[in-house]
Amino acid sequence: MEVIAIFLGTAGVLTLLFFAFAGPNVGKATSRRLGVVKARHSDNATALVEQQMRKAIAARKPLNYVAGADMSRIDRLRLRLAKTGKKWTLAQYFYASAGIAFVLFAVLLFKGAPIYLGLAVGLLLGLGLPHFIVSFLINKRLMQFTTSFPDAIDLLVRGLRSGLPVSETLNVVAKEIPGPVGEEFRMVTEKIRIGKSMEDALQDTADRLGTAEFQFFVITLAIQRETGGNLSETLSNLSDVLRKRAQMKLKIRAMSSESKASAYIIGSLPFFVFGMVWNVNQKYLAGFSMSRA
Repeated sequence: MEVIAIFLGTAGVLTLLFFAFAGPNVGKATSRRLGVVKARHSDNATALVEQQMRKAIAARKPLNYVAGADMSRIDRLRLRLAKTGKKWTLAQYFYASAGIAFVLFAVLLFKGAPIYLGLAVGLLLGLGLPHFIVSFLINKRLMQFTTSFPDAIDLLVRGLRSGLPVSETLNVVAKEIPGPVGEEFRMVTEKIRIGKSMEDALQDTADRLGTAEFQFFVITLAIQRETGGNLSETLSNLSDVLRKRAQMKLKIRAMSSESKASAYIIGSLPFFVFGMVWNVNQKYLAGFSMSRA
C-alpha cells in the first residue's frame, strides 16, 4: 500500500508539472493560421465579413495582456488571480501552497507515514488544492457575470435610447448592476476617468475576464465605431443572442445531468463500500487480502 501511495502521489505531481509547464498546442496554432489564409483568399460572403471584423479589431491599439505563448507563466498566474475578483497577490498564493504542503507533510509524519509518502502527498495537495480553489472561484465569478451581463446590456440600450452617451451609460451600469458586472464596469469607468480610451479600457476587461460574451460586446462596439449604425439596436440584438446562448447551455446541462449523476454514483460506490466495510470490520478485509496472497 505504501508503494502504491508513493507511486500515485509521484504520478499526480508529475502530471501537474506537465500541464503547468506544457507549451502551446502546435496543431491548433497551425490550423488557426491556415484558417486565416483561407479566409483572406475566399470569395464567401461570411468569410469577407469575418475578414472585415478582424481588420476592425486589428486597427485598435495593442493589448495590455499578451496572449498565449507570449505570456509568461507568472503573468498567467497573476491573471488567474485577477479573474477571481479577490485582491490576492502572487506571494500570498505561494505562501498558501507552501503552508498546505508543509502542514500535510508534518501531519502524515506525525501519524507514522513514510517520509516519501508524506512528501508526495504534501506536494500534490500543496500544488493542486490552491489551483482548484482559484479555478472554482474563477468559474463561480464568471457564471455570475454571464448571468447578469444581458441585464447590463439592456440597461445600456435604455440609456442610449434616452439620449445618454456611451460613457455615461457605462457609469450607470457600474452603479445599478450588483456583483461582478458592476465591479468590472466600475473599473472601466475609472480607467476612462484617468485618461484611458473607452475602447482600451473595455479590451483590458475582456482580456482579464476571457469570456466570449464580453468579447462579443467589445467587438460589437469596435465594428459599430468603424462602420456606424444604430448602436442601441445592435446591443439589443446582442442581448437577445446572449440570453438564447445561456438558455442553450442550461438545456445541455439539464440533458446531461442524469448521465453525469449516474456516473458519479457508480464511480464512487466501490470506494464508499470499501470505506464502510473497513470501518465496520477491518478483519474481514484483512482476511480477503491474506487469502488472496
